[in-house]
Amino acid sequence: MTTRIARALLLLLFSAPAFAATHVAIAPIPAEVRTDYFTIVINGHTTPVVHAASSYYLLNFDLDGPATVSIRAANSHYWDRGVEIQPMRYGIRPHRNGAVITFRIPGPVKLSIARPGDHFADAQMLFLLGSPPDESHITATTPGIRYYAPGVHREEIDAQSGDRIYLAPGAVVFGSLNLWQVHDVRVQGRGMIIYDGPQDPVNDQGWMQKPAWHCIVMNRTRNVEIDGITCIVRSRTWQIQMRDARSTGFYNVNVIGGFPMDANQDGMDWLGGGDTTVRDCFIRASDDDFAMEGNWDGYTDAEMRIPGHDVTNITVEDTVASTSISNTLRVAWPKKTFRSAHIVMRNLDVIHTGYGSCVVPFSFFELWAVPDGQGDHTDFQFSNIRLEDFYSLLQIRYPNPAVQGVVFSNISALDGPAMVPSVLQGNVSGVVLDGVRVSGNIASRDADIPLDVEDGAAEPEYRPGLLDASFDYTPGLIRPGQRITLRVLVFNPTWHYHWLFGDGTTADGPLVRHAFPDAHGTLLDGSGRFRVLLHATRPSHDEVWVSRSLVVAAKPVVPGSAPASLAPGFAMTPIGRATDYDGWIRIPSDGGYTLSLLTSRRASLTLDHLPPAHSPALRVQVCGSMGDAVQPTQISAALLAGLHHVHLSLDPGVENEPRSNLSSGGPLLLWEGPGSLQEPIPAAALLHTETPPAAQ
Repeated sequence: MTTRIARALLLLLFSAPAFAATHVAIAPIPAEVRTDYFTIVINGHTTPVVHAASSYYLLNFDLDGPATVSIRAANSHYWDRGVEIQPMRYGIRPHRNGAVITFRIPGPVKLSIARPGDHFADAQMLFLLGSPPDESHITATTPGIRYYAPGVHREEIDAQSGDRIYLAPGAVVFGSLNLWQVHDVRVQGRGMIIYDGPQDPVNDQGWMQKPAWHCIVMNRTRNVEIDGITCIVRSRTWQIQMRDARSTGFYNVNVIGGFPMDANQDGMDWLGGGDTTVRDCFIRASDDDFAMEGNWDGYTDAEMRIPGHDVTNITVEDTVASTSISNTLRVAWPKKTFRSAHIVMRNLDVIHTGYGSCVVPFSFFELWAVPDGQGDHTDFQFSNIRLEDFYSLLQIRYPNPAVQGVVFSNISALDGPAMVPSVLQGNVSGVVLDGVRVSGNIASRDADIPLDVEDGAAEPEYRPGLLDASFDYTPGLIRPGQRITLRVLVFNPTWHYHWLFGDGTTADGPLVRHAFPDAHGTLLDGSGRFRVLLHATRPSHDEVWVSRSLVVAAKPVVPGSAPASLAPGFAMTPIGRATDYDGWIRIPSDGGYTLSLLTSRRASLTLDHLPPAHSPALRVQVCGSMGDAVQPTQISAALLAGLHHVHLSLDPGVENEPRSNLSSGGPLLLWEGPGSLQEPIPAAALLHTETPPAAQ
């Protein structure tokens, strides 16, 4: 080796950056909550998981960099029908080998992992809850600390003013955290509180405000901060309840509630109070994720009409929200009197909202007080919200005096339409929809949401948003391994464009080329449907998300032999209380298409000779709402241009569908393909076989 080469190698060695290995910390799990239902390996560290509540499982871990995660299910066929890892914005599609799935994570993320469509109370869900390393350096000998060591503790944590409480990694407290008329308290660590109380499982007693009745309860507190812990609720009660609490912070807190009856298990409730920050949290509830009331003293008419205290100055940011039923944020209730103002929610991944209705449909934001609610509600700001598996965007129904100043900016509904329309009703004004994207389009009119404006409510103002980040791709059929081009339609050089193809890979730039490796689809369900996301950002930290579905298949479905005589619309055949729809769809060009049927009834959808798609299990609505929730049924296929036979079978159900577009006023049928974003199939593309006059 020459001296020159040796010197060059030494220079390279000492000038190259040092890449330290990712540090992983996983605390031992006590036997009382440990299960091998899943076994997880993170960068070589193997661990069982926690059985949290209902059929939910979780793992807490600390991480300071990227990692490889493997999850082995005890059932060798557990992942046979697919895998869904949310939030979608990480673009994770695992590699599957029998009972084991493997994928990469960029750092301490918070993930929900389930089989496709499993997001209701009876679902089996695994939550991976990553945190950055705990830098508090607190030990059992740290002065002035109430220290809960690793292991099981069976007690109530009754905080005193000035307390510093630390739950060490691996500490499990069976009880509750009670903050009753105290101030200047900090609770931190990586431990868990598991609450399983004496509440009646049939009737709602979870609203009661008293110690040891919730996982965390606050009454007239000031200056409380909670960092890093996990709160689990197994009984029918609200999870974190605050009454007249001010100056409160929740940072990197995980809240997991699971109750088989799927009701009355809110994530966080404010009964008066505010000045609260919720940041970098994970909320899984069996009712509203966040709810705001002036008070709650019972269900009698007199108790409901007791005036409550203001709820003001609340910020929820950088958080993942999931619920099996009800709303992401609910404000007010019929007969309630109180005021709310200055509510901010930004940079949220809303991965599940409730499906169905409690008198009014569930939504991302519900403000409902019809007919007798009173009090002004002003200045609500929602920005950079990503919606997945959502039911409707907003339900604002308010009689007196007024709702004013509700701004939605940069809202992206990823991979799906609303199941039912949104509503503005009553004394509602100053609603702004700025850069709201549903089904890939920026909304510019009510029909794009869709939105019904009723009973004197003012029409919202529509704005175009930060950026038009719509994109298209090479037309025609897409086969595995075939390179296609994806391009931004309106390029802005000040923005950066990042693509997540739904197959676990990414690329950058306004125009990219990509080949999908297989036809398994993003969810490994064999559909061939890949969820492609475009993430546009610029240095000021603005960001825009857009999604489309692309279908990849080895070979296309050829058009059927349609009869010569066709009439507009689908034919409807009543069979008792059931209904069949039969007809043809005119596919305009070769390519991959997804048909989506939205109905609240048990249904099957058949396309040509492909196996039929069957609707999910029915989900009953609550609080006296009749019938079942609207849900999607989908078929994805590569289709050649021409006429393709479609058949819908609907079992008996509620007669009045919330949305309809078939010729007989039936359920809603949408398509998405190379020339169309997700939208109702135009009437001109729906046909049926015309019955000869002699046969009539």
